[in-house]
Amino acid sequence: MLSITRCGSKDYEKLSEIWERSVRATHSFLTEQSIREIRAALIPDYFPNVELWAAVSDGVAKGFIGLSEDKIEMLFVDSDSLGKGIGTLLTEFAMRNGAVKVDVNEQNPSALGFYISRGFSITSRDATDDAGRPYPILHLTAQSASTE
Repeated sequence: MLSITRCGSKDYEKLSEIWERSVRATHSFLTEQSIREIRAALIPDYFPNVELWAAVSDGVAKGFIGLSEDKIEMLFVDSDSLGKGIGTLLTEFAMRNGAVKVDVNEQNPSALGFYISRGFSITSRDATDDAGRPYPILHLTAQSASTE
């Protein structure tokens, strides 16, 4: 049985391990250097600036989501738990709690398809990520939110 639990700083290292396994399984476009740079920034820069929630089964986190105001800032599912409904559970939780925006790497078509199938649509595009790396970002908004 999966439950959703709020995470704190004591969980950061475990979440960064999930992040890395997830990224290595789903983000083949990232260079090794980019993976190292982003992971090094997770705990000091990214995690403290979002509300983190984990999907937990038998005391083990299987994936996590980071929320800020009305936006999903991050969603990562452990590599051995991909395709088991954990991302859906976390996304539905986020949307019930007001999330209507998310950014997706353009080179990650499975993530884009995931969000589109959950009612999001592309509203804009940036040629690089926030750090200026050559990974275009697609900005999505939930369709129900764009009609309000």
